[in-house]
Amino acid sequence: MTIGWKSIAVTTVLAIAASGMGAWGGATWVLQRQTPPSLHEIVHRDLDLDRGQLARIEAIESRFATRRIALEQRVQAANRELAQAIAESDGDSRKVQPAIDHFHDAMGDLQQATVAHIFEMRTVMTPAQAERFDHSVIAALAVAGE
Repeated sequence: MTIGWKSIAVTTVLAIAASGMGAWGGATWVLQRQTPPSLHEIVHRDLDLDRGQLARIEAIESRFATRRIALEQRVQAANRELAQAIAESDGDSRKVQPAIDHFHDAMGDLQQATVAHIFEMRTVMTPAQAERFDHSVIAALAVAGE
């Protein structure tokens, strides 16, 4: 009987150690993954904008922040509407489809406004800055789509 308890104890310790190492390895991998820089980081860190450009960009960002919040709230409301439609449906797509359409419309409006915001900011930049900006935005979108 003593050998059985020792085996259980050793197995338990090994399982705890293996799970701890797995969790540590997974966390390390996730934290080291390169995430694309945010639009804000690209503009304020990578483009060497002068004071006048920064002031104009900040005004553009301020206007968009208010619009973005309203659009994100619409997306969240449409998402809740979709959840409710699914909860009330027995798989009847006729009941769910209007909620899906509403969600797509809200998400599409957010995406269109974001792209318009990107192009508006671009008007403040020199051609060289705009080229670096475009490259960074395209790279960030490509990575986000993977």
